Amino acid sequence: MKSIAVIPARYASTRFPAKLMQDLGGKTVILRTYEAAISTNLFDDVFVVTDSSLIYDEIVSNGGKAIRSKKEHESGSDRIAEAVLDIDTDIVVNVQGDEPFIDAIPLQKLLEAFRQDEARTIDLASLMYQITDKSEIDNPNNVKVVVDQSGFALYFSRSVIPYPRDENAGVRYFKHIGIYAFRKQALLDFASLPMKSLEASEKLEQLRYLEFGKRIKMIETTHASIGIDTPEDLERARQLLSAGN
Repeated sequence: MKSIAVIPARYASTRFPAKLMQDLGGKTVILRTYEAAISTNLFDDVFVVTDSSLIYDEIVSNGGKAIRSKKEHESGSDRIAEAVLDIDTDIVVNVQGDEPFIDAIPLQKLLEAFRQDEARTIDLASLMYQITDKSEIDNPNNVKVVVDQSGFALYFSRSVIPYPRDENAGVRYFKHIGIYAFRKQALLDFASLPMKSLEASEKLEQLRYLEFGKRIKMIETTHASIGIDTPEDLERARQLLSAGN
């Protein structure tokens, strides 16, 4: 089973413009993320796909592999689908460009889910971890997911799901970590499908897969992702990197 990692990297960002080109311990955020993906030793190849000349040049000038987007895209999945169209691979792993502290273990679990899926019931696999703090559960920036008894996603929402009408029901709340592993065909199918009302309302591309019958296997992890969405996140990342050194 051949697998590649693709890192979609937009220069523009609503909350933190140019965040991927910010300095993080002497290297840009995007370069650190690219190098971290390679260092997992899980993939046959790693690419950055971007609409930005600055990001493209940053990766290529440091000996990496980058692909320029040919079109404007609404989502990371669309951007990746265009990039991998002519690449020979079975599984495509979407690594977020603003998460330079990649842990190999949960990525390995995603790939293992496909290796064990002899019946090919999985179209996508993704990660989730349990949250218990009420402020985290209530925060609309934290996307929550509910799953069936086999671990397949039923729904994703920025709202609190399930609603705790009975607080003694023993419900566990899971935050979705936006790292995906796709069968290549599922990714290409996504790019040919229209955005429908659920995706448009929540602004969550994974809902397009669910609306059109794709099955998303959720893998529980204890690894909380460390993304950089704000200048404050960047400062925390700098402190974490400094502490690690």
